[in-house]
Amino acid sequence: MQPVHSDLRAATSHLHRRLDARLPFFTTDIAVYRRIMQAYYGFYLPFEALLAEPASNIPGMGWAQRLKTPTLKQDLLALGLTDAQIAALPLCQNLPVVETHAQALGALYVVEGATLGGQALRPIIKAKVGVEFATGGAFMDVYGVETRHLWQVFLACLSCVHEAEDIAQTVAVAQQTFICFEGWLELSGVL
Repeated sequence: MQPVHSDLRAATSHLHRRLDARLPFFTTDIAVYRRIMQAYYGFYLPFEALLAEPASNIPGMGWAQRLKTPTLKQDLLALGLTDAQIAALPLCQNLPVVETHAQALGALYVVEGATLGGQALRPIIKAKVGVEFATGGAFMDVYGVETRHLWQVFLACLSCVHEAEDIAQTVAVAQQTFICFEGWLELSGVL
């Protein structure tokens, strides 16, 4: 494992465990699941806009194929929301500062790792809530069969972070991203 990846894992593992323990993905209530997806949309839409410039300029990243907001919108439509209701959803205002490649990679570490986690949650959500890919669960399998490959591509991009100052920025933004996301979910009434 590369040094920056080890540093990221060590610095964020407690934040990751805390958030996982609080997320109600083991619900059997479709309304709770819908609220979770609404809150995710409210975070991902401004978050992806924030990352657009620095992430799209990371060589080899393939930023355009990593956008999750369109899939979240598709899921919300499948869960019964209208375009107008989706457009009216509150959006997260408290986001980390992301201006450099190193900072973008720190932020992406959180959401790309969550995409891996979605693979494990997908069968649980299907069994408990009855939501499948076409009925509101596409986000949980947003990359489909490409998930592992895209994680490896991300790690290859991450491996380009070598300087101590860049590693520190990457780690700090990953921590801030976890904190901002958890705060947003709490504010949204999901946690």
